[in-house]
Amino acid sequence: PCYSHRYRKEEEGKEGKEGKESSGINAEYGKECQRHTQHKVTQYKAGKRNPKALGERRYHMKLRGFGGQPKPVFRKAAKTTKKQVLRMECQNCHKKKQITLKRCKHFELGGQKKRKGQMIQF
Repeated sequence: PCYSHRYRKEEEGKEGKEGKESSGINAEYGKECQRHTQHKVTQYKAGKRNPKALGERRYHMKLRGFGGQPKPVFRKAAKTTKKQVLRMECQNCHKKKQITLKRCKHFELGGQKKRKGQMIQF
């Protein structure tokens, strides 16, 4: 199924607070508000890895010294696509939730609708 009609961008060309891809506005049910409210929709992106995190420090300590690579390095990626995740933020209570979409090769959040017989502009 196509989700582009459900998460359509209302404001063209505006950037989000964190400088991410521009977001759409969508009415979605919020558990905390107990009703349908407006939600700001952005595409989820993984954050920068923290070198001070325990797992990261433990991994680098294990790499030091003799013995080669102690953990397997993943090389055979079977998937050609990733599941898309939308981050929804309630406009009233500012509670955030994430919705996982299906796999797709190309994802555009609230792009322009394609009309029949319209010329391509560059």
